[in-house]
Amino acid sequence: MSRRSSGKSPVVWRCTRLDALTPRELQRIHVARQQVFVVEQACVYQDADAADEEASHLCGWTPAGELLAYARIVDAGLKYAEPSLGRVLTTSAARGTGLGRELLRRAIDCATAAYPGAGIRISAQARLEPFYVEVGFTRVGEPYLEDELPHIEMWRAG
Repeated sequence: MSRRSSGKSPVVWRCTRLDALTPRELQRIHVARQQVFVVEQACVYQDADAADEEASHLCGWTPAGELLAYARIVDAGLKYAEPSLGRVLTTSAARGTGLGRELLRRAIDCATAAYPGAGIRISAQARLEPFYVEVGFTRVGEPYLEDELPHIEMWRAG
């Protein structure tokens, strides 16, 4: 666990496998993912999936246990040959604070530590391309629909 002050209160960061999450932490992760991806983006799809079991889960928590930011680091060989980031989100309480950029940097660090030199491949919502470009991702190929939203494949060298 690591702490960093972001704005008004400290953020407690933890990157762990599914089995190390408490039931309460897992519940808060699923609620946040459903709120952001299903409700806010009006996209009906199966959020919790088998990839959760083959991934590390990076969470930014308040000291009181409120989830502020989350990303899933999927093991190499599951979705792509390389590790992949997904389900990247900040909750409404954390938006506009810069926490999303810190989350992305930390997720890259977690993936790189687990798979040195492997690079990272993602399927990003097309509207977020500039966000990912800021941290070294480049577009690979043309836009496509995933869960009825425009996406692009992106790559970051290891």
